Amino acid sequence: MQINPLNWKRTIVNIKPYLEKLKERVDKALDRLMPGKDLKPSKIHRAIRYSVFAGGKRLRPILCLMASEITGHSWQKVMPTACGLELIHTYSLIHDDLPCMDDDDFRRGVPTCHKAFDESTAVLAGDALLTLAFELIASNAEIKNVNSSSVVSALRLISRAAGTRGMVGGQVVDIMSEGKKISPAALHFMHMHKTGALITASLEAGAVVAGADKRHIGALRQYGEAVGLAFQLTDDILNLVGDAKKMGKSTGTDLSKKKATYPALYGIDKTREKVGKLIRRAQQELRIFKPEKSEPLRKLALYIQNRDK
Repeated sequence: MQINPLNWKRTIVNIKPYLEKLKERVDKALDRLMPGKDLKPSKIHRAIRYSVFAGGKRLRPILCLMASEITGHSWQKVMPTACGLELIHTYSLIHDDLPCMDDDDFRRGVPTCHKAFDESTAVLAGDALLTLAFELIASNAEIKNVNSSSVVSALRLISRAAGTRGMVGGQVVDIMSEGKKISPAALHFMHMHKTGALITASLEAGAVVAGADKRHIGALRQYGEAVGLAFQLTDDILNLVGDAKKMGKSTGTDLSKKKATYPALYGIDKTREKVGKLIRRAQQELRIFKPEKSEPLRKLALYIQNRDK
């Protein structure tokens, strides 16, 4: 089953309440699992909570929960892992915004961590979130009916996706490519690692911890690679033509900093065409699942293609 692109507006309306429901579950769990803002040293705990609860789509933890449900398991089984993934994502944003990196003043519509606090606190807040993330993921072994060896496997794949063979590696290529003309292969490598790796790992880890079989895990991995790249390409487009108020961050920065992006290399129309192909590929990867189980992920793919923030 493939969703008719002509009905994408109706599809997005239908998927939004579902995504909001999952987001609320994640936010409640994050609030419960993170240190309180008054715990000493309170400054660092206020900083990490400020950054985590400044907004955001919660895409990565939501994908983790959805991967568990599509494989016939409960979302409760993977919640600590889902929360850990959001902390890794938030740490990366804090560090991305630092003056030595992208030097951004706003994120999610509010001052970035180093602006709301100070630069040294922002660095330590990112460090603290990354460390806490792996504590939460490891704690998933304490959930009833979760195999501890599955948690170890998830820890390994998430570590790889977040490190130099994933997100960090992609960021390095991004920084090295500023102001330079790079090859299509290098650009693809950068996006697949900088953004795609953690999105893919979110789906794969959710399925692994839930106890899904290898066939289902493989299909979700392929789906994740397609939507992960589509998400980044849409980000590239929105940075050029998006509404800064809706997005909650500055636009036009890729152009001013001479960033290597798909629109810069291929143009906006060709980039949109590429996103459409990736979304169709993602939906095809879900054919092995029952239609009623796969429908949320099918709709989410279309939502990613047509998002405006």
